[in-house]
Amino acid sequence: MNDAPERHLLVLAGGGHSHVLVLRRWLMRPHTRPPRTRITLVSRHGTALYSGLLPAVVAALEPPEAAAVDLRRLCTLAGVTFVQAEITGLDPAARELQLAGRPPLRYDRLSLDLGAVTAIPGQAMAVKPLEPFLVWAERRSAGEPLVIRGGGAAAVELALAFRARGMACQLLLQGERLHLGSAAANRAGERLLAQAAIPIRRRAPAEAPADLACTGSRAPAWLAAAGLPVDPGSGRVLTHPTLAVIGHPELFASGDCGLIAADPRPPSGVWAVRSAPVLAENLRRSLAEPPEPLRPWRPQARALQLLGDGGWHPDGPRALAFYGSVALGPSGWIWRWKQRIDRAFMARFAALQPMAAAAMACRGCAAKLGAAPLAAALARLDPDGPPRPVEDAAVVGSGADGGLLLQSVDGFPALVDDPWLNGRLTTLHACSDLWASGAAVDSVQALVTVPEAAATVQEELLLQTLAGVCSVLEPLGAALVGGHTLEGRDGAGLALALTVNGRVAPAAHWGKGPLRPGEVLLLSRPLGSGVLFAAAMAGAAAPAWMEALLEGMQHSQAPLVPLLAAHGCRACTDITGFGLLGHLGEMLDASGAGVAVELDAASISAYPGALELLERGFASTLAPANAAALARLEGPVRLVGAAAGGLAGLLIDPQTCGPLLAALPAAEAPAALAALRAEGFGAAAVIGRVVSRRAAAAASPAPG
Repeated sequence: MNDAPERHLLVLAGGGHSHVLVLRRWLMRPHTRPPRTRITLVSRHGTALYSGLLPAVVAALEPPEAAAVDLRRLCTLAGVTFVQAEITGLDPAARELQLAGRPPLRYDRLSLDLGAVTAIPGQAMAVKPLEPFLVWAERRSAGEPLVIRGGGAAAVELALAFRARGMACQLLLQGERLHLGSAAANRAGERLLAQAAIPIRRRAPAEAPADLACTGSRAPAWLAAAGLPVDPGSGRVLTHPTLAVIGHPELFASGDCGLIAADPRPPSGVWAVRSAPVLAENLRRSLAEPPEPLRPWRPQARALQLLGDGGWHPDGPRALAFYGSVALGPSGWIWRWKQRIDRAFMARFAALQPMAAAAMACRGCAAKLGAAPLAAALARLDPDGPPRPVEDAAVVGSGADGGLLLQSVDGFPALVDDPWLNGRLTTLHACSDLWASGAAVDSVQALVTVPEAAATVQEELLLQTLAGVCSVLEPLGAALVGGHTLEGRDGAGLALALTVNGRVAPAAHWGKGPLRPGEVLLLSRPLGSGVLFAAAMAGAAAPAWMEALLEGMQHSQAPLVPLLAAHGCRACTDITGFGLLGHLGEMLDASGAGVAVELDAASISAYPGALELLERGFASTLAPANAAALARLEGPVRLVGAAAGGLAGLLIDPQTCGPLLAALPAAEAPAALAALRAEGFGAAAVIGRVVSRRAAAAASPAPG
């Protein structure tokens, strides 16, 4: 991969079949990648569904993950930034792709592979987009009647798939016949439906009720609204044979949202797959210095179509094959042929491997220096001075109203490649030092380091980063009041550090201690971000795990401050780089020698996948340094109850945007938990209680 400073911005809009194959091509053949170009893929979902396997998933012949390409993983491997966002529009004049809830993305080149939406869904569930349809389909139960409007391949294949799950299906046709491409294919499809006892209602009126609409597809409406040339019937963007949009040489379109004006083909995954090498090559040629002539493409006239029956037949799954006017099947060998083709497509992505995980250091708060060298350096700084306080938010003065002014600083190398999301996560993380002190955030200053690149690229990185910061501050009524920018040298990437300022009334100010016997410890949300990000770097974190993690991390903990205060919070900390045991140890150090903590092993929750990954040997690169805190389990901290596998690793896992750990009077705990869960912190739990050291010693088992 070319390590020269980036000069161009290429945005891939959508995670369709063409784009995922383009990314795979650039990963496998780095010399074919556009030179000196920062590439970003935008998708509303972290996975892309392969349509060929979707009916098998609906029929419960395959698990959902079998049909999903992990876009985050693919982008990481290919050195491409992944942005999860809803695309809302396009401004070709400004060269900006508009996104919901965040600034537009600027581009020098834009490639569109957006898929399609169902053309006339009415009141029925639309089969496209595929992701919400699949969620809907998984909720259908056996024996439930299902009416499907449509007569194309999708309608027939899904009716058979639902039939295989024991549902009574009916097909509504607008006219007399199916629409499978030829008379022979239509006859074969009708025979298959008749064998499966799926009735067909012909010439069904438009107002006839249906549960699912498979009524053809259209490209997203915002493409035409942007002024692009589109096909009047389907809304698909019209292109030259080079896949460049007519009249817009900086735009390309492929898949179900693109149509070669001089050589049109119906939307199909076959042509989307076949167009990928041409699209990859022409994006490279377009961004070459100087630009090179684009390569034209003439798609094949016909495409082989394989239609599975969902496996309802007692003899096992079968399939039909259509090619032009020829139709074969149904047959078990055609089904096996179809399965080999579909699984081979998915294997192209499953077989991709990252560099060795051991060679990659973790980012985010896992890039923090270990506790031992930090403590040793501070001790040497002032050998004769008193021990330094362990509070992360320092009191720096008093306001005119007598309130305490607090300040904290935090930051790290970018945790995620998306600069907006990284800015948001870093800000939420940095603000937690003040929230753990009972304070409200007033203002922030930012130190942003951007990599060496062209000024336009650096401008975009800076804009997106600062917008991510402001997405946290604006709901708080806080301001970004200034900062500084640096250019990273010697290959340094994006990094963000923040100085966070806030205020709190003296009586409402929380320290990390002292803890008092009779209090309980409440943890606001799960642990496990460190190991999940470490596993993601190794390609071992399931997409659903990362979705749940990022959703949880983006939940601001500012609302917890008044809730915890109302329920008698006396001491608090946030769980960050040193893990639960490390930061609990700081609370104990601030409490004197007379107290101990009993942790309820069963109450300590983890993000989905975290414990499984720890048991498999994955860990953050900071975890070995944090392991020294495990010695606390032989002293003032005692685990009570059966511990889940991987729990020891969870206790020392470094957290980014980690939970608050608050000490409350035991009597207040039920009401506090109810308030937190009402605020959206459903995983909040009481994980332990504070006892006297003498009581803890008495409760410990005698040596054997």
